[in-house]
Amino acid sequence: MKKVLFLIKKCIPNTLFRKVQPIYHYLMNGFAALIYGFPSNELIVVGVTGTTGKTTVTFLTANILNNAGIKTGYTSTAMFNDGKKEWLNDKKMTMVGRFFTQKILRDMVKSGCKVAIVETTSEGVVQFRHRFINYDTFVFTGLYPEHIDSHGSFENYKQAKLKLFRHLEKSKNKSLVDTNGKKIEVKKTIVVNEDDKYAKDFSNFNVPKKINFTIKNKCRYTNNECIVYKYLKTNKDGIFISLNNQKIQLKLLGDFTATNIAASSCVAKSLNLNYTQIKKGLEKIRGIPGRLEKISNKLGITIIVDYAFEPVAITKLYETVSFLNPNEIIHVLGGTGGGRDIDRMEKIGFIAGKKAKNVIVTDEDPYDDNPMDIINAVANGAVNAGKVDNKNLFRVLDRRKAIRKALKISNKGDVILITGKGSEQAIVKANGEHMPWDDRKVVMEELDKIDK
Repeated sequence: MKKVLFLIKKCIPNTLFRKVQPIYHYLMNGFAALIYGFPSNELIVVGVTGTTGKTTVTFLTANILNNAGIKTGYTSTAMFNDGKKEWLNDKKMTMVGRFFTQKILRDMVKSGCKVAIVETTSEGVVQFRHRFINYDTFVFTGLYPEHIDSHGSFENYKQAKLKLFRHLEKSKNKSLVDTNGKKIEVKKTIVVNEDDKYAKDFSNFNVPKKINFTIKNKCRYTNNECIVYKYLKTNKDGIFISLNNQKIQLKLLGDFTATNIAASSCVAKSLNLNYTQIKKGLEKIRGIPGRLEKISNKLGITIIVDYAFEPVAITKLYETVSFLNPNEIIHVLGGTGGGRDIDRMEKIGFIAGKKAKNVIVTDEDPYDDNPMDIINAVANGAVNAGKVDNKNLFRVLDRRKAIRKALKISNKGDVILITGKGSEQAIVKANGEHMPWDDRKVVMEELDKIDK
C-alpha cells in the first residue's frame, strides 16, 4: 500500500500535488499509524520542541527515567533508542518519516518501554508527522527566529509550534499500567520555559497539569507547578547547578545546559520522580553525542565537536569556551544549502571572525547549491569581522582537509571548535547523495596521522 501511494504521488503533476499535499501527508501518517497498531496509545509519549535544546532535553530526560527504572525509548536529532538498542541518527532528519516513527514506537512497546520521547519539529508539523501520535506531555524549550526560509515568517514558525500544543490539548486521555501493575490515568502535561519571551503563548492551553521552570527567584504563573534553577558555575570539569535548592554537578559543559537540565527535571517530576532520583540520573551522564563533545588527544589541545549552526547557538558556544581559558581558538565551520538563509551564514561567519584567532570555512551540507557559494557567504562574514584570507581565514572545500589544517596550526592550550554537524552521519550533496561522514571519527583519524 505504501508503494502504491508513492507511485500515485509520482504520477501527479507537481502543481496539482502541491494543492493536495496536506491531504497526502495526513493520509500517509494515518496509514503508518494503522499499520503499526497506533503504538503511541500504549506509551506515555513526551514531545520536546523549541528552537534549541531539544536533543539535549530528550537525551537527559531519557537517562533520568531509565536510571530510575522507567524504561524509556526516544527519537532525536542525534540518536535513536527503541528500548533494546541505541544508535546514531543516520537519517539527516530530526523528526523522521511517519513509517519510521510509528515503527520505532511499536518497537518500544515490544521491548517493554513505558515512556517514549519524541523530538518534534515545526517542519514535521507541516507534514502532519505529529498527527496520529497521542502525546501526553509537551516540553517547550524556547523560541527565536529559525527556519524562516521554509516557514515564510517567524509568525508561521511560531504557529507551527503552537499546533503541537493544540494537538496535545485535543488528544485523548490514556489509562496505562505502571511498573507495579497498577492502572494509572495519564494526565496531559505542558512543561514551559517561563523565561522565554513566548512562554505565555505556550502555557495558554487547557490541560490538567502545567509545570514551568525559571532561573528567576519564582515563577510568574503562580497556579502552575514550578522548578527554580540556578546556574552556579562552569569549569573544565562540568557544570554546577541547583534545582529548587538541590545542588547537582554534571560532567557537561555550558551554562545554557542548565536550562535543558531544568526542562528534563520537570518531565521527571511530572512522572513522580523525586530530586534524589533526578540527581542520580543526571550525575551519571558523561556526555551527549555531538553536543559540546570533547575529543581526547595527546596534543594538549581541547577539541570540541558541536551541532551549533545558527547565530544564537554559536554565540552561546563561545560563552562556554571562554570558561576553558584557551590560548587561542580555531574554528572550523560551514553553512547548509538547500535554500537556507544567506544572511544567517554571514552572521555565523562574523561571530567566528570576531571570536576566533583562526577561521577555517569548509563544506557542510550543500545539497544542490554550489558549496563554494556557501563557503564564500560564511567567509564574507569573517572578512567583515576583520579576518584576512590565507592569514587567519582559510577557505577549504574538503572538510577533512579543513579539520587537518586546524589540527596542524594548533598549539598546546588552544581550543578547536568544529561546528555545524555534531554527530551527524552524512554530508548531503547534490541530488540527495549522502556521503558517509562523522566529524568525531574524522578528527580521531587525523589525530592518528599527526606527528607533533
